[in-house]
Amino acid sequence: MDEKKIAGIFKAFCDENRIKIIKLLRTGEKCACKLLEEINVTQPTLSHHMKILCDSGIVIGRKEGKWMYYSISEKGVKQAEECLQALTSFAIECKNKSCHEK
Repeated sequence: MDEKKIAGIFKAFCDENRIKIIKLLRTGEKCACKLLEEINVTQPTLSHHMKILCDSGIVIGRKEGKWMYYSISEKGVKQAEECLQALTSFAIECKNKSCHEK
């Protein structure tokens, strides 16, 4: 995974309102109108947050009529978990044989 994609994933978790949105979506799909009521932001601000969340892959959206519905993406969550694991794992690089003999 490239650095730009990794940064996008972590950007999704770097705002209090986006964290609130993710918490609200843990109980299932929500209409944008419901999210607006719960987090008390303007519609353009919500759209901005939802774009970041959707671009990260953590959240997916679907349009039904004039409303947008959002939910947590299992695939996106798995990708974020794998990304965090890969970034925080220690990698030991040894170019000589003596390193392997210890």
